[in-house]
Amino acid sequence: MFSWLDRFQPFGALVLRLVVGVIMVAHGYTKIVPSGALYNFSHMVTRLHLPVWLGYVAAFTEFFGGMLLIVGLLTRIAAFMTACDMAMAIIKIHLHGGLLGPNSFTLPLACFAIALMLVFTGCGWLGLDDFVGGRGSRRARVVSR
Repeated sequence: MFSWLDRFQPFGALVLRLVVGVIMVAHGYTKIVPSGALYNFSHMVTRLHLPVWLGYVAAFTEFFGGMLLIVGLLTRIAAFMTACDMAMAIIKIHLHGGLLGPNSFTLPLACFAIALMLVFTGCGWLGLDDFVGGRGSRRARVVSR
């Protein structure tokens, strides 16, 4: 009945990619850019009984992974890293906050679901993944059939 909407799936992937990318860049920015923020965040991770280097990985995944998602480059890898980051955030930080209220896990859960969807769908429209390696022309031939 709604099969005509299938041709807009790449547009849906574009919207999801941009939304989660902007959210990740905004949250990663506060962990990297202000003076001393990266050091403080990476050492805060040790209070969660995780190694310091995971703090650096999480901060860079959010900031630079979000940028990769926005431009659609290495989308599946960036989305997988984002999904892992959000799963860890839910388990280690937000789970005790419940589904509603302060410190809830609704936003990390939504970002996890979006990132997981992007792992399976790819970048969608207007992503650089389509142009790297000459894949863009192949996709155009497949869609036009």
